[in-house]
Amino acid sequence: FVGSNTRDYRQDTGASLYRRSLYTFFKRTAPPPFMTTFDAPNREGLCARRERSNTPLQALQLMNDVQYFEASRGLAQRMIREGGKDLAARVRFGFETVLARPPAPEELSVIQAELERRLARYKSDPEAAAKVIAFGESKPAAGVDAAELAAYTLTANLLLNLDEAVNRN
Repeated sequence: FVGSNTRDYRQDTGASLYRRSLYTFFKRTAPPPFMTTFDAPNREGLCARRERSNTPLQALQLMNDVQYFEASRGLAQRMIREGGKDLAARVRFGFETVLARPPAPEELSVIQAELERRLARYKSDPEAAAKVIAFGESKPAAGVDAAELAAYTLTANLLLNLDEAVNRN
């Protein structure tokens, strides 16, 4: 594979930052690590149906991988911009966007309490909020309060990592 044009991968920047996310170079001898983490079958045999799995390594990748975290920030920006004026409406908007169903009252209260706790934390520590929203290549939306965006980002990350969102049938 020394003559392979996929040997030296270079990440795009700017408007093309996520263009390569749609394409994967799949080599028989070295499958992409994220596919291995999510139990992708090897190419040595037929796989008619993949089994569902949920491992700690998958959870770590979904919570910490830069693309997933930036996706959480994108959802957070939508929750703030399109979700309404109050916390409950924004949480409901994010929940329905991710799971395509309204949250049960218990779910709404748990997620809203977590969001309020994170808002309090980041309002008291603006430096930590700035670090959260600066993670990754893409830039956060201008004009959004850093503490608010950081709290909503972690709440969106929570929503995107719910078992119901990750393991759909």
